Amino acid sequence: QVQLVESGGGLVQPGGSLRLSCAASGNIFSVYTMGWYRQAPGKQRELVASITSRDITNYADSVKGRFTISRDNAKNTVYLQMNSLKPEDTAVYYCSQNRPFTTYWGQGTQVTISS
Repeated sequence: QVQLVESGGGLVQPGGSLRLSCAASGNIFSVYTMGWYRQAPGKQRELVASITSRDITNYADSVKGRFTISRDNAKNTVYLQMNSLKPEDTAVYYCSQNRPFTTYWGQGTQVTISS
């Protein structure tokens, strides 16, 4: 069983920055695509960013140029650096690990952008 533990969420003013972290259990972290998703109240969960085992990244149009996903395979950790945050970025952010037949999810971390 894989465990994903997110951290780094919080309350930030518009224009601010946050760095989310997701630590994964297991010893074969490097082979899987990792992702960050978010879900705002009343909305569906959406992909924010993903990174493959070869460090190929993909971003939602709404965050391109502002968010950066990265991974440290030695630490079994994936990061999401979020800059120039906007109120519409407010959501619960979830880490995911995409395996061939299963996707594992973390418990989520709340990100609130408000003045």
